[in-house]
Amino acid sequence: MSNAHFQRGLLLFQQGRSRDAVGELQLALGQNADDPTTHGILALCLEDLEQYAEATEHAQRAIHLAPDEGFGHYTLARVMFGRHRYAEAQAAIDEAIRLDPYNPGYFGLLAELHLGQHRWREALEAANQGLEIDPEHQLCTNLRVQALIKLGDRAAAAETMGEALARRPDDALTHANQGWALLHQGNPQQAAVHFREALRLQPDFEWARAGIVEALKARNFVYRWLLAYFLWMSRLTPNVRWGLILGAYFAQRIVRTMANNSPQLAPVLWPLLFLYMGFVLLSWLAPSLFNLLLRFDRFGRHALSPDQVRGANVLVACLVPPVVSLVAWLITGWMILFWSTLLFLPLALPASAVYVCHEGWPRRTMAAVTLGLAAAIVFVLAVGALEAQVPDAIKESALALLGLLPWALIGSQFLAMALVNVTPTK
Repeated sequence: MSNAHFQRGLLLFQQGRSRDAVGELQLALGQNADDPTTHGILALCLEDLEQYAEATEHAQRAIHLAPDEGFGHYTLARVMFGRHRYAEAQAAIDEAIRLDPYNPGYFGLLAELHLGQHRWREALEAANQGLEIDPEHQLCTNLRVQALIKLGDRAAAAETMGEALARRPDDALTHANQGWALLHQGNPQQAAVHFREALRLQPDFEWARAGIVEALKARNFVYRWLLAYFLWMSRLTPNVRWGLILGAYFAQRIVRTMANNSPQLAPVLWPLLFLYMGFVLLSWLAPSLFNLLLRFDRFGRHALSPDQVRGANVLVACLVPPVVSLVAWLITGWMILFWSTLLFLPLALPASAVYVCHEGWPRRTMAAVTLGLAAAIVFVLAVGALEAQVPDAIKESALALLGLLPWALIGSQFLAMALVNVTPTK
């Protein structure tokens, strides 16, 4: 294409400079407003900048101008994928592949779409189809590795990754992929090396940044075991994860009943229950707690994302009241301060999940639940502190609320586990 603005815009886009590319591509459209390729590249740039409404308009314009070419449908699929509108993205990429079944990049996006929906085998099949067209296609190679890791085939993943690194040792995605593969293998130190290299090559690479945070936290042997559990759970489908969580919850209820009804088994069952509850509590608190510890690390504090810093701050804010209450109770002996410690301490559980939830309504919902629980705790404590001046009806309400609080806290954690897995559309 002879349009110089388009050529510069395309080069900037290929260099990852989407913001600079937008201006050139808009100038190109000023010279040729009906070029579908320019509209398509501009849509990809705008999607990268999270300007989804404009990106959608240009992708649809590209399709309108060239409905029989796969590229416009591919750009719409990419935009819809970025907006987490998976059904629309699936329809668009299926049409792109129908029109052009020999483009490996289209199969790469299809593999990404399947991975985003926890369909590991379908993702592997799509990546393999892309590699049949181009055996050295870097995106399909990396997506194949991700699918193999999720399916538990570490040997095949390692072989594929080794070939990819040999072909392109300067590719940030490949190094990040290798880092995550090593985390799954329980080797955080070597994983950190690849994450650092990925960030050197692409400083704003979010996936590599998230990986190096996990690798740094995994230097602690407690978190290393928890990370192995988290990664194992991530390889399961959502339905299987929920089945395991609910199964474990009802199993511990049965074991608790057995411990209460069978004194001869109680010395064995109660320690098991305490270990289980300790593990559950630690798994809920661990992300924010270890992010907080990482803030004191010279390198780690720079690797944390803004949300991870906010989550650590919220955890501190939730731990201060119970600690202050405990110290004050030990000094004064005032029982309401003891109850303040007991009631405020569990509030750290739902609060620590707020910034783990995706931005949007899931995060707002979790924040509202946490604030609601905090308000209920303050109400109960205020009634207890002013007992002599409070009418009997309000006392009864406070006692009823006190009885509901443990169940509300447990329910908030099940809600948190559900909200963490929700990706709102954009």
